[in-house]
This record gives sequence, C-alpha cells and structure tokens, in this order.
Amino acid sequence: MPHQIRILIVDDEESFVRSLSFALRTEGMDVTGVHSGEDAFLQVRENKFDIILLDLRLPGANGMEVLDSIRKLDIDVPVIMISAHGDTRAAVKAVKLGAADYLSKPFELDELIHTINTTLDQNRTALELDYHRKRNVPNNGLIGECAPMRELRTTIDRVAQSSASRILLQGESGTGKALVARAIHGQSPRASNAFIEVNCAALPEQLIESELFGAEKGSYTGAHQKRTGLVRLADGGSLFLDEIGELPLALQAKFLHFLENGDYRPVGSEHSASADVRVIAATNRDLAEEVRLGNFREDLFYRLNVITIDIPALRHRGEDIIKLVDHFADHQAKAEGCHPIHFDDATLDLLRHHRWRGNVRELKNLIERLTILYPSKQILPDLLPAEFHVTDDNPDDRHGGVSDGNAQLQDRMDNTERHLVQDALDQADGHKGRAAEILGISRHALKRRLQRLGLQ
Repeated sequence: MPHQIRILIVDDEESFVRSLSFALRTEGMDVTGVHSGEDAFLQVRENKFDIILLDLRLPGANGMEVLDSIRKLDIDVPVIMISAHGDTRAAVKAVKLGAADYLSKPFELDELIHTINTTLDQNRTALELDYHRKRNVPNNGLIGECAPMRELRTTIDRVAQSSASRILLQGESGTGKALVARAIHGQSPRASNAFIEVNCAALPEQLIESELFGAEKGSYTGAHQKRTGLVRLADGGSLFLDEIGELPLALQAKFLHFLENGDYRPVGSEHSASADVRVIAATNRDLAEEVRLGNFREDLFYRLNVITIDIPALRHRGEDIIKLVDHFADHQAKAEGCHPIHFDDATLDLLRHHRWRGNVRELKNLIERLTILYPSKQILPDLLPAEFHVTDDNPDDRHGGVSDGNAQLQDRMDNTERHLVQDALDQADGHKGRAAEILGISRHALKRRLQRLGLQ
C-alpha cells in the first residue's frame, strides 16, 4: 500500500484551512490543520509530517519564527511558505531560512499539488544523498568498482572541474542519471549554489515554459502570481533536465536561445533576463534518431552534445550487482527495522544473469519488496518474482544478447502498452489531455507514445 502523504497546514484563516484540508483529503492525503505558530510547533514535536504548508503572517509567533524553530529541531520536513501578500523579500528570506518553496494566495489546487510533489521528490533525493554521505559512500552514492564505473568516476571528476556548461547524460532508464548529475554538481566549483532538477516528462506541456523561465502575473489562465523560473533559481549553480527528449518542439527553440546566449524571457514579460547556469541534460532516448524523426531539433542536439557521458547498464557491471544488493539490503533493513535479507548462491546467480531492463532502480525496488515480504530471511530462488524463472530457448537472450526472443518480448511489451493507452483514451472519450492524466504522464509524452505505437 503506497505511503499516505501527511501534511500540516498552519494558517490563521479557519475557512481557508477547512477548505484546503478538504481538497487535499480528496487527493488521498492525511491533513492536520492548526491556526497558530505555537500549535504548529507542538504538532511538529509530537507528530511526523511529510510536508508543512506555513502561512507567513500568524498571530503570536509569525511564520518566519515558526520556520526557524522547526529548523532548529533538526527535523527533515520540507516547508512551503504561503502568504496573501506576495512579498518577494519575504520569499527570499524564507528560502534563506530553509523554506523549500513559496506560494501566494490565491493559488490553484493543481499548482499546489505540483509544488508538493516536486518538493517531496527533491527532499527524498536529498535524504538519500545525506544517507550516502553518512555511510561514507564515495562519489555521491555511485557504488561499484567495475571498469565502466571507474571510468565513469574519472569522467565525472574531469567534467565537474572543467568549464563545460552543457553536458548530456545518456543511459537506459534506471541507470542513475540523476545521481551522476548531482555528483557533477557536487564536485564542481558551483557546489555551494543551487542544484535544480526538473523532469520534462512529468510536467504538463502548457506549464513547462513558465516552470523553466518563469511567468508574470496574469500571463496565462491560472497565473495568479508572478512565478520565478527554475533557470533563475539555478543561477550560479546547475540545472538538471531529465528526459530532455520530452521537451516540446515549440519550447526547444527558446531553450536553444538560452543555451547560446544565457538570456531568456519569462512568459508575459516584455524584458529579458539572464542567468549563468550549467545545464546537465539526460535522456534514455536516441536523440540522433529523434532528430531524424523530426521530434528533436538538430541544432539543439548538437548544442547539448558537446560533452556526452554514457552511463553503463547494470547488466554490464558484473559483480557490482552483488555490491548493490548488499547495499540496498542494508539500507532497506534500517528502514524496516529488521536485519538485512541475505541470498544463497543460486539466488545470487539468478540476479547476476538477469536482464535488468529497469537497471539499478529495478534492483532497488526488488530488494525493497523482498525485505518487506521476507524481513531478515534468506532469499531462495523460489522467493524471487516469476520473471526470474522464465526459460528461453536462446541462452544469449538471458544474458543480454540480441535474439528473436528479445524482439518478441519487445512486441509483447508494446502490445501491453498499446492496450493501456487505448483503454485510457476510451475512458477519456478520446480526450488526450484526460487520457494523459489517467496514465499519469504529460500530454506531450502521450503524443510521443501515440506516434510510436501507431495510434494516431
């Protein structure tokens, strides 16, 4: 069962707390509402929350004082400041005191949900990196001593210290591109400044431009406040664009202009702004093929393709698989409060020779699942999921070789995806925007899938 997000709302307007609590509960969240800084402080001391929505102006201890008190408790809970006054100076001060983000009333529920999800994702990543640092794991959590990983570390060291401002990370899904991007930033002269991460596939197409470059108040429907873009927030630091292949064509030209000149124009603004940003882009697509298909601008591809780092797939990392198994088993055991699971030789052999289409992410999820189901146990082969026991007439397929079996498996996966997409379209009566929401992807990502699956 997925974790239910626990939210604390702190605002002196009872009607606002009541209505917002109702709206968030309909989204499946667990909400607690209080109306003063003192009550908020008591709640934080006695209960665990995933995120706090904190009003700037409160009776008694104001929002800034509450924020400062929470930070002194050394509790890893992100805080989003809320104010009806749109005070930019207050926003800057709140961020300096440790606020994760800032919103001004009135705001749309969709905007709040997006801010909450983005903040939680960034906080989870920060906690994982902090765990790696405390465990003295080298190179920002990049585990493994195989030749490809040693080469990757050397490349990261060289690129991080260089003047390269445009870096392209290539690798299959789940290989750890975000971890590599953070390692490059963390080992660079920019490390003391912001590292801003955005997944281009996770944002609605109509919001990507304002998310990147910012927007003036009233520049589009729902723009009730001036929005600071991620490019501005990353000034002096690094901007990591994951799934760059999902960037809409209409925005690619504007982003190319920013890469070439360092300046941009917020949505609805008559004035340009500039930012000094190292851009790290990542993709699991073949961008050269996307250029050939007309889905990606050739000039943008070559602008990004100055420094390219290829991240090895897990199946090419040999005994690193076992090192990662031990690491994730230890990590998950601490989370579950049990002893780590362990594996007999036959099970380890199955893990070594698995295809790992989801790479390190797939392995981590497997260890998490096994730890929850069989805490502290020895994992025998029959406890592994069914896909580890599939036999194939061609042994090369099991070891990652090219075969008819691979092609047939890809066909089956495409057919499954085609059925899922078609079902979503049927549920949405053909409306692509609603179908994308049902599938949990952006409208732009849905368009790509429709094209690839021949459903247009």
